[in-house]
Formats: sequence, C-alpha cells, structure tokens
Amino acid sequence: MSEKIDLKKHIRSIPDFPKPGILFYDISTLLAHAKAWHATIEQMAEAVSRYKPDVLAGIESRGFLLAAPLAIALGTGFVMLRKKGKLPGTTVRHTYALEYGTDTIEIQSDAVAKGARVVLVDDLLATGGTMAAAITLLQQVGAVVPAAACVIELTFLDGRKHLPVPVETLLKYDS
Repeated sequence: MSEKIDLKKHIRSIPDFPKPGILFYDISTLLAHAKAWHATIEQMAEAVSRYKPDVLAGIESRGFLLAAPLAIALGTGFVMLRKKGKLPGTTVRHTYALEYGTDTIEIQSDAVAKGARVVLVDDLLATGGTMAAAITLLQQVGAVVPAAACVIELTFLDGRKHLPVPVETLLKYDS
C-alpha cells in the first residue's frame, strides 16, 4: 500500500467550464501526478474488489482511463461503453433522456458473457443519468451489475439516488 495521499489536492477546479455557472472538477492533474494516480488506482481496487467483478466496464471517455488500469490491478477484463457509432461489429444500444434531448450508449453484443459480474467505472458521478443508462445497457446484455465506482461524487446533485446499485466513490464534493 502506498503512502496516504490527499487526492483532492490533485484535482483542479475550473470555473465556468463547459459553460457559465459550472465548476468543473478536472482529473487531468491527478492523472499527471504519478504517486497520486497510483494511489487512486490502489484505492479504487480496494473499494471495488469486494464486489468480485469478472469484468469492469468503463464509460467513454474518462471512465476508460480508470477502468483499464483498474482491471489490470484486479486481474479482470475490461469492456468499453461508447457513444453511438464508435464500436465495430454488432452492438446493443440504449438511448436515455438528458436535461435537453437524448443520448445513446452502446456495447459490443459479445463483450460480456451472460451472468458475468460487471462493475461500472467512470470518473465522476453527477446526476446519475449516464451511469443509470450504462447499468441498464449492461443488464440488457445479461450482465449482473453489483456496483458502480468513480473517483468523484458531486453529492449535491443526488446522483446515487437514481442508481439501482451501490456506488463506491473516493472523493465527495458538496458544492
């Protein structure tokens, strides 16, 4: 186990991105710091391992950055959930509502064996809409989703209330 590192010190806050009034929590500074990045993966592995995943599913695109090294740390497989039209071969898609409009995510139809335990991974939990859609998609292809995990949770948006599974988070922001 690595020394205790305050991961929040490695998250950069950027006001008014991507639009005025939004405070964006940027993990690129965390990714760039070797010890903090390593500690992040170790802490995520500890949090996720108790769910005994067969596979980790990462949500495009920052979820890929976490799920891939986390899968190596846990000795599991890794699958990608992507935006519509980005995956080759036969895919299964799920369209879900956004505040203004809809979005669609896809998975390759043969990416997950029926009954596989798949933990969903992303960088941040905000409103929970994308994570809820990803869980639905994974269940559509026969996965058992025991949990989801992310580095950051924006608790003031109550995203976890919209998810049918437990969510493991390393950092919580209340505003």
